[in-house]
Amino acid sequence: MAPLLELRNVSKIYSQGLITREQTIALDDLSLTLDDSVPTIIAVAGESGSGKTTLSMLSLGFTTPTKGEILYKSKDITQLNHDEYMQFRREVQAVFQDPFAVFNPFYTIDHLLTVPIDKFKLATNKQKARALMENSLNAVGLRPDEILGRFPHQLSGGQRQRISVARALLMKPTLLVADEPVSMVDASLRATILESLKKLKKEYGISILYITHDLTTAYHISDSIIVLYRGDVMEAGDVDTVIKNPKHPYTKLLIDSIPWPDINMRWGSTNIQAKEGDFYSSSGCRFAGRCPFVMDRCKRKKPVMYQTDPGRAAACYLYDQFPPMPDQAVTSLVTVAR
Repeated sequence: MAPLLELRNVSKIYSQGLITREQTIALDDLSLTLDDSVPTIIAVAGESGSGKTTLSMLSLGFTTPTKGEILYKSKDITQLNHDEYMQFRREVQAVFQDPFAVFNPFYTIDHLLTVPIDKFKLATNKQKARALMENSLNAVGLRPDEILGRFPHQLSGGQRQRISVARALLMKPTLLVADEPVSMVDASLRATILESLKKLKKEYGISILYITHDLTTAYHISDSIIVLYRGDVMEAGDVDTVIKNPKHPYTKLLIDSIPWPDINMRWGSTNIQAKEGDFYSSSGCRFAGRCPFVMDRCKRKKPVMYQTDPGRAAACYLYDQFPPMPDQAVTSLVTVAR
């Protein structure tokens, strides 16, 4: 059976300037297969500019790759006919970062939820449509009688974000791309939204691509993790293994930035430069300019993924004594992590 969504050697390069064309590599030669046979939550983590949102936009078909191809059930998404495209739109849903920007302030929440019901013919009458809306709201911990009939400005940010999840749930998707879904929500509400996402996987069999810069939430919600830096995969594998015992210097930097609840633990103890170094080569490791362990070959040639553990690999020459992973390293690791 064909996988639901497959990215094959996908790169996204942005260009700017009229005379001198400057290029920014947002994502570089990434291959990833998202199967629908076993529901899973895969976190994609990294700092701003690492390529996380680019990956989510590519997966949703909102952005076309510069190189490579994106397949939906073995067919290029740019070649889908109308029926196939509508099926893709139904099966692959999204929840975005800003719960304030996705609502039209002139319409009630009822309108927001009835649009996909009408467009995809999910109900044959108003009673069934109402039942669908109530069920989806209940599934994310909202009371329909408190939500329906109200305008977006009458609701909190946390309620609006859970309505976005409920709207996606209406479609009965197979994959949910959640791009920083809790970054603009109060800390007191993050646990509720994250619990709703875990419930989608456990009770509804929905896989989630969880885009985040917050390794704390990634650790609590995900089965596996992909760590990106400047469009390249630095480390990938089982989330418990990667977070508790990071191998790549960049992953260690991210872990060290987490404020742990221990007054005896020094925050920010990892000795890694805060600014880019004087050298940077697109042919070498993208983290070379900040890495305290940089070697000459790091600047010349990009390292492959070395399998340091059964369920984890790191793209770093510090581990070249371990066997290199095949080209589909990321896919095999997140599959093992399930």
